[in-house]
Amino acid sequence: MSERRTYASPPCMAAEVDPAYFDPLGTDPDQARDVARWRRAERLRLAAMRDALGQAGRAEVSERIGRHLSRALDARGIGPGVVLAGYWPIKGEPDLRPVLKTLHRAGVTIALPVVETRAAPLVFRRWTPETKMVRGDWNIPVPPPEADELAPDITLAPCLGWSADCYRLGWGGGYFDRTLAARDPRPVAIGIALTAANLPTIYPQPHDIPLDLIVTEDGVPAERMPAP
Repeated sequence: MSERRTYASPPCMAAEVDPAYFDPLGTDPDQARDVARWRRAERLRLAAMRDALGQAGRAEVSERIGRHLSRALDARGIGPGVVLAGYWPIKGEPDLRPVLKTLHRAGVTIALPVVETRAAPLVFRRWTPETKMVRGDWNIPVPPPEADELAPDITLAPCLGWSADCYRLGWGGGYFDRTLAARDPRPVAIGIALTAANLPTIYPQPHDIPLDLIVTEDGVPAERMPAP
């Protein structure tokens, strides 16, 4: 009997899957464990800071981020034929679904990430405002298994924290890094974050892959790949 596949939206709940995660490829296991402990503490602090905004504050921040994201995407010539992978917001993440709907109406193909296999790269399934979502392992809405699987040209990544060199602090499961490492060609990766979540460093480990730019409610404070 084949193993039943299950579906879940990925990095959001990864810390609850493996809260003791540390980089197995690190050359110094003690240092890697110290970084893992520091990251766990920062995740709690940054999540609490985001929660403290309240519903109205998060709505305002989401609207501002959406405006800056739209400008950044326009600068990269987004339009019909481009596949953009968004995310379904949970745990106080900025809600960019209005932007995704606008892009869909403009002819951009929208996808959402799905975990098909634990500790493996994500897959991306097509989403439209009319898609009938199903519940994943953590009760998170995801496109159904019959939705088309797509290869994104651009992908958005919600960040708990970020650094000026475009490294992202997520929930800790490594799904997004695995996905960027596996994709060829690699999509343009855009971090979605709060300005106040800026960190001097996330202490990058061998598995960490930098994003191409960060978008916050105040603009684009970090960018590795300027728009053409």
